[in-house]
Amino acid sequence: MQRIGNLLGCFLFMVAVMIIFSAGCASAVENARQGQDILLDTYHRNMAQLETNSFGFPLFLESFERGNRVHVDVYGIFDYPFDSVINELKEPANWCDIASLHTNVKACTYKELPGTWLLTFYIGSEVYQPPEKTDRVVYHYRNVEQQQGYLDITFNADAGPFSTKDHKMRLEALQLDEERTFVHVSYEYSDSALLRFAEKIYFLTLGRSKVGFTVAGTDKNGKPIYIGGPRGAIERNAVRYYFAILSFMNTLCYPEESRFNMRISEWYDIAGRYKKQLYELDKLDKKDYLTFKTKEHMNQVTLQMSIGTGTQ
Repeated sequence: MQRIGNLLGCFLFMVAVMIIFSAGCASAVENARQGQDILLDTYHRNMAQLETNSFGFPLFLESFERGNRVHVDVYGIFDYPFDSVINELKEPANWCDIASLHTNVKACTYKELPGTWLLTFYIGSEVYQPPEKTDRVVYHYRNVEQQQGYLDITFNADAGPFSTKDHKMRLEALQLDEERTFVHVSYEYSDSALLRFAEKIYFLTLGRSKVGFTVAGTDKNGKPIYIGGPRGAIERNAVRYYFAILSFMNTLCYPEESRFNMRISEWYDIAGRYKKQLYELDKLDKKDYLTFKTKEHMNQVTLQMSIGTGTQ
């Protein structure tokens, strides 16, 4: 049972890994103008949620399960000009610095091939692990559209663990005004009968206390009951990645040699506000997180050097 829990826990992280970018079901037929209009309409319809929510940030999320698909959307506002946001987020290499803030990402590398970029994530447990002890997930990066006031990036993987397939991740950014950018991060995948069976066992036993951010109701004392299961898992990871993007952007104004240490410190502090959902931080003290992230960053630099600049 413990082994099932460990395997499933690792997988659920992997399916949200870059939580950050799902191409929704209709995205294949959307052109850039449709995508921009849809995102602007989403912003107008949800202004109240962005202003008043439980996060303490202009942030809200939605998720659903439909058949064998699990999907999450995260929306938020960055207090940075659109140009500064897209200049950073359109660079494949920067996603490695973002993703590796997450407790389960042990390293990330990037490489350019003819017509595409590959990003490899080394996925492991919450404690320190060298890259050779991790699982690897490879995504194809594509800048779908960049135009005045709008950016659309996708990441795709045909197959994943536990016979999952059709992993689609997406990032959209929309200019609101001279100082603010509306950001949409999402993820979806198709699961398997094996995973469904493992999930059912896991969330009834070892994972029964793990919840997401969507309120499903209230208990007899009027306290919120949060969604659990696969939806809760993918919500947790989506929020972890949103905080990683935010921490990355917040440290760009500092000298480059100081940014990494500031990012890992800020990510831990922000994520640590949500102990009910991001429960593992109760067991992972900040000093330990900073120590193992520093070691993993050194491993990441070594791996990238072995690949080259990413342009070969």
